[in-house]
Amino acid sequence: MQIYRAQEQKMVELIEQPFRLEKEIQTIFENNLYEFTDLEFIKSEFTIKSNRIDTLAFDPESKAFVIIEYKRERNFSVIDQGVSYLNLMLEYKADFIVEYNESQTKNLKRQDVDWSQSRIIFVSPSFTDFQKQSTNFKDLGIELWELKRYQDGIFSVNPLLKTKSAPSIKQVQMVESEDIKKIAKEIQQYDEDFHLDDKSDDIKELYERFRDAILNLAPDLEINAKKLYIAFKKSKRNIVYIEVQKKILRLTLNAKIGSLDDPKILLRDVSTIGHWGVGDYQTDVSDTENLEYILSLIKQLLK
Repeated sequence: MQIYRAQEQKMVELIEQPFRLEKEIQTIFENNLYEFTDLEFIKSEFTIKSNRIDTLAFDPESKAFVIIEYKRERNFSVIDQGVSYLNLMLEYKADFIVEYNESQTKNLKRQDVDWSQSRIIFVSPSFTDFQKQSTNFKDLGIELWELKRYQDGIFSVNPLLKTKSAPSIKQVQMVESEDIKKIAKEIQQYDEDFHLDDKSDDIKELYERFRDAILNLAPDLEINAKKLYIAFKKSKRNIVYIEVQKKILRLTLNAKIGSLDDPKILLRDVSTIGHWGVGDYQTDVSDTENLEYILSLIKQLLK
């Protein structure tokens, strides 16, 4: 990826300034962890069973722990270290919870953590094609993030997304490793297919109509599927959540009660009721009768 700066009506390519030490990468990433990833910082240099983890973080949306490792060079195996650390986490779950409770102002119980969404992030200025290919499994729990530094204090952060056709690690015949087998049993990828798998054709078609219509509201809206819902995200904020149920779609809009103009009073107040997702407004739909009206409500969240 080339980065340019406008200078006297001309575009001048910025020169990359390589990191001299891995610690530089770690310091920058930890100091900006929430801005880069939406993750909560738990501990730097977390040691468990003679293994030193560079950064331990927690994903408040997925309710899962995240291990972050930093690499300045490209000659390392993301699979070997990634699988080893993920198994370490899944084997010593209590130690991670204890560390969270000792470093945070709130307490976490074992049942509060969704271990199926545990993951490890490798951060490096670049990765080889082999590293990218070897981690391109949708349920492996290993992510690659590129962090580059340029002149004038400019940085680029690029999470390398898995391809849409990425297979499941369970489908690969070469999986002989017991460590990988353990991960395959516990790590679960939550995507649209997961939510639509056992649903009727009518509900699938209804979801697709709403999905496509919502995505067309803004060019930078993205699908952010989690275990309990499918969210539509703009920048770092989930705008609307969809729960795909047997006969209906349940939509939750991320807005405080009283902040939306809803003349038809289609939305109900769930501000005092437990529900999935963030937001005080909710509605159930079984057809597209109010699709355009619901889109007009969602548009208010995009302003």
